[in-house]
Amino acid sequence: MANDAFQQNPAVPSIRVLAQYAKAASFVSKEGVQALGMPGTPTIELGVDVNSEPLAGKTSVFETVLKLMARAHVEEDTIFELDLAYAGVFDVSGAAPDHIEPILMVECPRLLFPFARRLVAELSREGGFPPLLVDPIDFAGLYRNQIAQR
Repeated sequence: MANDAFQQNPAVPSIRVLAQYAKAASFVSKEGVQALGMPGTPTIELGVDVNSEPLAGKTSVFETVLKLMARAHVEEDTIFELDLAYAGVFDVSGAAPDHIEPILMVECPRLLFPFARRLVAELSREGGFPPLLVDPIDFAGLYRNQIAQR
């Protein structure tokens, strides 16, 4: 039924995920699990960044990269640092030119987020710590902030 609606209205934008992958990942804990014995309550700082670029020679195919950076620390003592760049290759068709950027910066990272979140949890768990569960991210709000800063 949904395919019929799309065929009747080809102006409806479509997003196809052609590939997704961990582009880069790192986990560093100089103290290892011994850091769990540090006095005080750990603080987690989380950073998020989204970038998107067209693939060479393609007019409707883009790579969107969702970057998640986390630092767990007690005061100035770092427990661990985690960086993940999780990417997807998307074919965006049927979208008006002024709608492509919001699709790439909001909808594409929204599709990537559950997979990146799982990898962040696994990296921290495999590093000997409780899994770091990243709260849902408001990609539309991030995009609005990015537009406001331009």
